[in-house]
Amino acid sequence: MSDKEERRLDRQFDKLEQALPDPVSVQVSRLRRPRAVWIRVPVALLFMVGGVFSFLPVLGVWMLPIGLLLLAIDLPFLKGPVSRMMVWGERKWKTWRRRRNGSPA
Repeated sequence: MSDKEERRLDRQFDKLEQALPDPVSVQVSRLRRPRAVWIRVPVALLFMVGGVFSFLPVLGVWMLPIGLLLLAIDLPFLKGPVSRMMVWGERKWKTWRRRRNGSPA
């Protein structure tokens, strides 16, 4: 895995932490620490399972990318694809918001 992919993933995490409310941001920051691997991996797997059961109340498809993002910290082969997915998703979100607000593309 290249340093470029690792830096891109770190930037995406930093953006996510800035966008989240403070109590949630603190928890995400704690999960990113290297020694939190024993908590991070089970939490990531729970998020992914919750994403699969998105037809139930409270659970949703939104849980799947969060689980993958957390799992990518520990699995090097996921860092590149997940960071690219986050950048792509951010671009699509901005385009959709711009169109919805009536601004020119």
